[in-house]
Amino acid sequence: MGSLLTYISIAAMMVIIPGADTMLLVKNTLRYGKKAGHYTVLGMATGLSFWTLIAILGLSVVIAKSVILFNAIKYLGAAYLIYLGIKSFFAKSAFSLKEIQAQANAPMEFSNRHNKESFMQALLSNVLNPKTVLVYITIMPQFINLKENVNQQLIVLALILTLLAVLWFLFLVSLIDYAKKWLNNSKFQKAFQKSTGLLLVGFGIKTGI
Repeated sequence: MGSLLTYISIAAMMVIIPGADTMLLVKNTLRYGKKAGHYTVLGMATGLSFWTLIAILGLSVVIAKSVILFNAIKYLGAAYLIYLGIKSFFAKSAFSLKEIQAQANAPMEFSNRHNKESFMQALLSNVLNPKTVLVYITIMPQFINLKENVNQQLIVLALILTLLAVLWFLFLVSLIDYAKKWLNNSKFQKAFQKSTGLLLVGFGIKTGI
């Protein structure tokens, strides 16, 4: 398998970059509580597991039979990382919590229905997210050694991604109630985005070499 540390770094950056999952997690946690936040995380992990199964059933065979396709995927993945980095660097803002915090002041109903809704929202967000698909078909193959068991390597890489995602989002659930000012700090968001963007561009260039 390729550089595991490099993959872990890239996977961590992909998980940490604020996106639809982050917005969904913040909304559900602020409006329905920590338990709903945990169900949201469970939905995300289930969605990632779905794509792991899809990758194992088909992607490994394609990669093993075509060196040309393997290289094409490699460069596509590099370009995708650079694109994400540039997009993050020039974005005006990471995310806004004003509307979500306004909803948090409304009456909240703690019920199984809300927990199930939170789970399904996160599950569908990941299953239908093109970004998730691209991670599995462009990023992971670059760290697979075709001379070794491809499926086994895919499972390991997918488990690492899922574990990083679960740990990060559980961490966010615990901090959301105490970090509203921190999350709304425009200077912090700007610095975070630009640093993330530069790191992703660097990873993309390294991957394409």
